[in-house]
This record gives sequence, C-alpha cells and structure tokens, in this order.
Amino acid sequence: MTDSTHNHLQSPKGIFSRIDAAWGAFAATLVALAIFAPAELIPSIKSMFGNLASTGIFIAFAVLLIAYLRATGAEAIVGRAFQGREGRMIVMAAMLGGLAPFCSCEVIPFIAALLAMGTPLSAVMAFWLSSPIMDPPMFVITSSALGIDFAIAKTVAAVGFGLFGGFSVKLLGNSALFANPLRAASPAACGSCCGNENPFDGETVWKFWRDSDRVQTFIATARDNAFFLLKWLALAYLLEAVMIRFVPASWIAGTLGGDGLQPILLGALLGGPAYLNGYAAVPLVQGMLEQGMSVGAAMSFMLAGSVTCIPAAVAVWALVKPRVFAAYIGFAFVGSLTAGVIWSALS
Repeated sequence: MTDSTHNHLQSPKGIFSRIDAAWGAFAATLVALAIFAPAELIPSIKSMFGNLASTGIFIAFAVLLIAYLRATGAEAIVGRAFQGREGRMIVMAAMLGGLAPFCSCEVIPFIAALLAMGTPLSAVMAFWLSSPIMDPPMFVITSSALGIDFAIAKTVAAVGFGLFGGFSVKLLGNSALFANPLRAASPAACGSCCGNENPFDGETVWKFWRDSDRVQTFIATARDNAFFLLKWLALAYLLEAVMIRFVPASWIAGTLGGDGLQPILLGALLGGPAYLNGYAAVPLVQGMLEQGMSVGAAMSFMLAGSVTCIPAAVAVWALVKPRVFAAYIGFAFVGSLTAGVIWSALS
C-alpha cells in the first residue's frame, strides 16, 4: 500500500492562510495576556463581554437592518444616482454613498461597469469617498458607543467627502491627472467574500418575505454579518480593555489630546495605518477618548481610516491608475483634516 500520509499534510503557510485574521489576532491577544500579564486576563475578558452585552441590542438591530436591505434588493436604488447631469450625479452619489449598506469590494464590479460605460469619474469618486465612511449598521454601532451627535457628524462628513472629491474631479476633469483613469485591465469582479454578483442589479421588493429566495438571502446575510460584527467587536473590545490597562492615559492625552491642529493632524496621519475595521475602530476610539484623545483627532482618525483602510483602498487601486489613486488618498487626508477641525470647533 502506498503511504499517502504526506498528501494530508499541509505546509504551515497553508494552515495559517485558513485562519481568520480577526480570530487569529483575538487568540494571539489572549495568549499574550496569559503569558505576560496573567492577572489581567480575566478582567480583560470580563470587560470585553460586558461591552458586548451593553451593545448587543444595537448589534442585533444593525444585523437585521442590513439583512433586510440586502433581501429587498435596495442596493438597486443606488444605480439610479448615476443618471442625468454630472452635477446631479455627484450630489446623489455622495448622499447615497453614505447610506449604502455594502462592503467596499461589492462596489468593484459596479464601479468598473460605470467607468467602462463612460460615467464621469467625478460621480464615481463621490461615491467611492463617501461609501466606506458610513452605512446604516455603522451608524447604529457608532451612535451606541460614541453618541448620536458623533454618528450624525460622521454621516455629514461622509457626504461632504463625496461632494468635495466629486466636484474637485469635475473642475480638474480636463487635466492630465484624471485623463484616462482606468487601468488597462480592470477586474470585473471582486473574488472575495462578497461574491462576484453585481449587487446593484435587479428589482427592489420591500415585502421580501413573499419570495423564498429572498428569505434565504435575509437569513444568510443576517448570519454572515452577525459573525462578522461579533468577531471584530470582540477583538476591538478586548484591545480596548488591554489599551486602557497598559497604555498610559497621559501618553494618549499628550499625543492626541488638547486643542489646536497637531492632534487632528496626527489623527489623520495615523488613521490609515492603525485602522483595523470600520466597526472595530469604534470601541478603540471610545477607549482613546476616555484616555484623553481630543474629539477632533477622533473624527479625523476615523474618517481617514475609513477611506484609506485596505478594503476601501484596494477597491480603488484595482480599477484606476496610480495618479487617480493618489488623488483619492489626497482627498481623504484633506477631508479628514478639515472635518476634524470643524468637529473640534463645534464641540
């Protein structure tokens, strides 16, 4: 008999590739606590579960809301924003981008089709900038942790980002910067967890429960997003507990606290590299605010991180040339800095 044992063995790389990043980081954090600070392990876990329990109703509402929107096919409404005059398209794209309940990679096939058909880059940029900043579940989670005022301000900023980027591209549309924006071979699909279907196709049916396929979509979407939110919020609340216990409040207050432009500027610069996930960022920012982070820095951190985080940035990089991508990053930085200054003044 031929020994086939080696056929069942996997390389370490293959094994680690199957480990979910969030759960892997969660387990690594627990192991690090158990080794280096065992006395803080149980208190950190209790803090995590307490925060999850306190936001449980908001998490459940967010899960059911996005499942309803997906089952009804409400995404198709977004496609109507890209019709008519260019100025109208920019305004509608910026407004709907801040409300669209899709992950960044779902937008790729839709945006690719729009660009290929000659839709103005200005409207596409407006949607691209506003979409990753806010959506209905994000609004619920943000308002539960940081307050309704912060969530509303972040939503207004999302629309503002879209308007700023969209009309800037419109004004510079004839320049070499935005000429022929598409890459030679842009992908037509995402190939990720979001699937390859264009979420903006199809009919909107508000009473989805009359259609068995849509009911299955509701159940699958609710299940997937429940696990998605659970893993990222569990990691975020655990990291928040660790941060509060080990990161001196004086350091955060001294670096990201106080008045003036410096903490807001640092928040915008650190937002992208430090960002885990839009949902996971909420508890972390909540913890940093309790440690002395300024409200302006918190706003610039969250906005810059939303637009430049890996999923959102990859969606742009995959479709357009580097110079257009650089403009996208520039819009994100300027918008984050401006919003942080305004929110700091209003607060």
